[in-house]
Amino acid sequence: MVSVTARPMGERALLLEVASLEEVLAVRAALEASRPDGVIDIVPAARTVLVRVDPRVLAVPAARSWATAAAAHAGPTAAADQPIVELDIVYDGADLAETAALLGVSADELVRRHAAAEWTVAFTGFAPGFGYLVSPEWPFDVPRLSSPRTRVPAGAVGLAGAFTGAYPRETPGGWRLIGTTGTRLFDPDAAVPALLAPGTRVRFSSRRDESRARPQAVGSPRGGSAVVDAPRAAADLQPGVTPGIRIVEPGLFATLQDLGRPGAGSVGVAVSGALDRAALRTANRLLGNPEDAAAIEVTMGGLRAIAERDLWVAVVGAWGPLRLDGHEIDPYQAHEWPAGAELHVDWLAHGVRAYVAVRGGFDGRQALGSRSTDLLAGLGPRALRGGDIVGIRPDAVGPIPVAPPSLWSAPHDDELEVALAPGPRADWFTAAALETLFEAVWTVSNDADRVGVRLDGPGLARTRDDELPSEGMVPGALQVPPSGRPTILLADGPVTGGYPVIAVVTDAALDLIAQARPGTRIRFRHARPPA
Repeated sequence: MVSVTARPMGERALLLEVASLEEVLAVRAALEASRPDGVIDIVPAARTVLVRVDPRVLAVPAARSWATAAAAHAGPTAAADQPIVELDIVYDGADLAETAALLGVSADELVRRHAAAEWTVAFTGFAPGFGYLVSPEWPFDVPRLSSPRTRVPAGAVGLAGAFTGAYPRETPGGWRLIGTTGTRLFDPDAAVPALLAPGTRVRFSSRRDESRARPQAVGSPRGGSAVVDAPRAAADLQPGVTPGIRIVEPGLFATLQDLGRPGAGSVGVAVSGALDRAALRTANRLLGNPEDAAAIEVTMGGLRAIAERDLWVAVVGAWGPLRLDGHEIDPYQAHEWPAGAELHVDWLAHGVRAYVAVRGGFDGRQALGSRSTDLLAGLGPRALRGGDIVGIRPDAVGPIPVAPPSLWSAPHDDELEVALAPGPRADWFTAAALETLFEAVWTVSNDADRVGVRLDGPGLARTRDDELPSEGMVPGALQVPPSGRPTILLADGPVTGGYPVIAVVTDAALDLIAQARPGTRIRFRHARPPA
């Protein structure tokens, strides 16, 4: 029997806290074995299991009752019944000798013990397919590098804390590198994209072929940006899909987005998708499309595109001058877009993100069932560039509706009132900090993108200064780093994180945050409890 503490994670998720990583594995297995309809995702982490639900199908109180009952009856996992995944490895890591000396053993002894252990994937995170592997046969606690490398190559095998893991793609990283594997760890085009999922058993098989080409870590162990592999171009047309538009200028930043990839958090993949989901749905309804058809998310404006054939188009969300074939047009209406005519979404005056949708929906390379661009994870089509040809899909499901008189208005981006639901780590903060959260006026900083929005304002003081073991995150989570100033995680945010979450922006209010420009003032209020 496992004792769990169920903590709220906003209005659509709960966090089950247990005593040990071994209990995490047992609870995850028990939840998966009895998973009811309405559970979107089950995301294990170091000491917790996050359960995300669709409250239209399964109310959170019902999910809490199911999860706590299932966890209470969790027993030892039947790992021995699972096949073992073998990862080839050459022990050639840049930190091997130094790490061995730090642990008081020889490099040969460290290699021997790493290869002899049987490992289990406890959880994933950090990057899609990055598994945190643990083993009862591994006695070492390895400190991370004091400053992360700017680039760790794909295939690098590292150590951190009680974990070992292999980098599926090139990213920054602070783990101590001991080797290299040539095994492909994540393939977004595969039916099962992640080779290493929670509960997978793993062994490392040493290869001594030193002649094969191996990637090298780049950069000294210090902070900075990484050069990452880009997703596929939007211009990679799928079979049977005809060209739709040609990008002349993408503006500041433009990507394809649909409603994202819910349900892939357990293999380290963020939800992604349109940040202003209401705008995307509205644009598609104006054109007779399915609500989840892909559109172009235009950040701050500047997009110019030419139709390759006759189309229908609607532009929704942030407001700015719109011109079609040199003539001004209105947002929130369907317009004919003749072949050869140019659409210009000028620089936006209100809001941040406009959505350009066409009848039938835009096409792009799918990853895990979505055409959304996730640059952080390297999934989906890359950001749009001048000269790209974007295809059009034949996915319209109804006629273009007769447009009602316009009732739409520009997004409010001077001051917003945003509802907050309870977070799982409010007890890490002082009573004064909790009061300040709702009494202060916060300001959206310049540090805002699809991953998150950092807020300027007073520091929120903690009652605890110890490090929080990595645990599941959701879009809308208000993470509070040591600076005390919160960051609102958005759709491309990390699946797991190590900063305490004081509260969670409600699902409906996330669309408001998507349109908040730097300088926008935000006041928080308590969300009304569900009826």
